[in-house]
Amino acid sequence: MTSSAAPAVHVRAPGKINVFMRVGAVMDDGYHDVATAYQAVSLYEDVRAYPADDFSVGFSGSIDTSGLVTDDTNLAIKAAKMLARKAGYKGGVRLEIEKHVPIGGGMGGGSADAAATLVACDALWGTEATKDDLHALAARLGADVPFALLGGTAIGTGRGDRLSPALATGSFHWVLALPEAQLSTPTVYTELDKHRERHSHDIAPAQRKPSVDTAVLQALRAGDPQMLAESLTNDLQAPAIHLSPEIGDVLELGEMNGALAGIVSGSGPTVAFLTPDLDGALDLQIALSAARLTAVRATGPVHGARIIGD
Repeated sequence: MTSSAAPAVHVRAPGKINVFMRVGAVMDDGYHDVATAYQAVSLYEDVRAYPADDFSVGFSGSIDTSGLVTDDTNLAIKAAKMLARKAGYKGGVRLEIEKHVPIGGGMGGGSADAAATLVACDALWGTEATKDDLHALAARLGADVPFALLGGTAIGTGRGDRLSPALATGSFHWVLALPEAQLSTPTVYTELDKHRERHSHDIAPAQRKPSVDTAVLQALRAGDPQMLAESLTNDLQAPAIHLSPEIGDVLELGEMNGALAGIVSGSGPTVAFLTPDLDGALDLQIALSAARLTAVRATGPVHGARIIGD
């Protein structure tokens, strides 16, 4: 049976912006607890799952996917195999992933692929996993995978995988300056620890158990972009700029061209600019594009991973 004739399951999952990211002190195991406010945005990954005897993945999309691994270390393949093991499913799956979220850009594209794969394979194989089952598998795959399943707006604690939905009204308009380079999340966290050591006399010591500021929750609940702009926080922004100084230039450019505020998303290097409305987003996208940056508009919050009828 050809792929065009095979009964595929199509699942779409969103990228995310961390509108707030507080990172706790480094723990004995080398990890950090975080307190983050996630918002799912309308920059999507599309996963199509086809019946197969073994496990494989191929990529296409609006971004360069040539450097992505397609072996067992790929997060989507890991997700499919994990569900198959849990369900006792003996077959495989062929995954075709259309990517639009930047790779290594701090927006959780790989996590969205994994979340979409769990939903797609569950439907394809008829494994009838519960939401709790899928969430537990997602948490084993990575800190951002449970949120890609949930979508919307949520507070993440622990490693970021302990989620509680947060009320958000209205729609926020973002312009994303997509990077040409990538930043490795572990490298940015290591740089954060060094940054804190270097500036230990100037900055307060990191909390072991950070929390999300109430001002962020109030801004999301009010659907007020100006209020949210004043609350955008990311402890990983300074180390990301230290590793890629051009991020600082991008932030300055956006804020000079009408953004209410800019923030590095997650561990970067994608920069997310919050704008007052659609017109502001269009104007900023044009200004950033004129400076030869890749800029895309997105709105949030949007749904998490869900089946799409082709």
